[in-house]
Amino acid sequence: MEARRWLAFLLALGCLFEALDASPGDFDPLYSRFWIGLGAADPFQLKRYDLLAIEMDLFFNPSKVFGHGFRVSSPSDISLNARTCVEQCEKTGIIGDIFIQHCQFPSNDIPVNSPWYMQEPLYLQWKQLNCKSDCRYNCMMQREKEREKLGLSPVKYHGKWPFKRVFVFQEPLSAVLSALNLLIHFTGWLSFFLLVNYKLPLRPQSKRTYYEYTGLWHIYAVLSMNAWFWSAIFHTRDFDLTEKLDYSSAVASLGFSLILCLLRTFNVKDEASRVMLAAPILAFVTTHILYLNFYQLDYGWNMKVCLVMGVATLLVWAIWAGITRHPSRVKLWINVLGVALAMLLEIYDFPPYMGYADAHALWHAATIPLTYLWWSFIKDDAVFRTAVLVKKAK
Repeated sequence: MEARRWLAFLLALGCLFEALDASPGDFDPLYSRFWIGLGAADPFQLKRYDLLAIEMDLFFNPSKVFGHGFRVSSPSDISLNARTCVEQCEKTGIIGDIFIQHCQFPSNDIPVNSPWYMQEPLYLQWKQLNCKSDCRYNCMMQREKEREKLGLSPVKYHGKWPFKRVFVFQEPLSAVLSALNLLIHFTGWLSFFLLVNYKLPLRPQSKRTYYEYTGLWHIYAVLSMNAWFWSAIFHTRDFDLTEKLDYSSAVASLGFSLILCLLRTFNVKDEASRVMLAAPILAFVTTHILYLNFYQLDYGWNMKVCLVMGVATLLVWAIWAGITRHPSRVKLWINVLGVALAMLLEIYDFPPYMGYADAHALWHAATIPLTYLWWSFIKDDAVFRTAVLVKKAK
């Protein structure tokens, strides 16, 4: 009896930690067979379960939970009943009448556990959706069809809405819009580079630009393009590596945007002062990225961090535009207001329309004209500061 309680306790802990990093669809009784095993004759009866109450019953009264046809005689019995649709698919390659061939064999019928030189080339593996991704997708879509027949709205699975694939694109609209954002950043940076180096006057002795923030904007451009590149890759193929690269790149870009905002608005020119101001933010951003990659990819905490940095950046720019006489402050105000409104799409999420356009995709769409306007402000700022410094030099 004591061993049975400890076994139930360990299982309860496992359920709790899984629940903290899960989406509503992950607990769907037909998506995960474990919850069916808890005795819900009606598949949607489990909506009335309190998850914490189930875990307390697992520890204090396991017979209440495992009395519904469960035999808790060994750990293997529990793991057998706790298998999800995805886990079964990965082992068998079968979901209903769907057979996922490369869960067991690649397309050339060479076993997946064969030596590396017998495996498919990497570019062919990239074109195929891997076994786990296919299993997740087909389990999710099968479940969503059943929910739709019952008049239920879509839910998230593994942190994401159920999207319809187009060829290898798992989120086609978001992937295309991310690529367009990357293109706008590149053209904006290129026009800025040509402006400060070839159209505006240079310092006569050093042949360097008069604009004091040229190098910082170059770094900003590289980080922004890197973030949108990995966003496009992640929305095309979603697996652990691309997810971490996408989140890490976005955090790095937001962190540097905050640093650059503070340096420009407070007009910090001295290198030592710049380092002192940037160091704490760089340390925090680096620690946060390491936390996401090597400890826990906590979506909720990451959202809070990004939101705080983003809102702080917008507030500083807005206040600075209000107290300065910058000739392009109207552009800055429009950009700040537009980004603030677009951020609401990230906060107030909604399911994808027709399986393609969700709030996140609309956020990507909104940032395209805002990015163009933003680089227009940056170029105006370079022209303004150069004119002021040239006038002083004369």
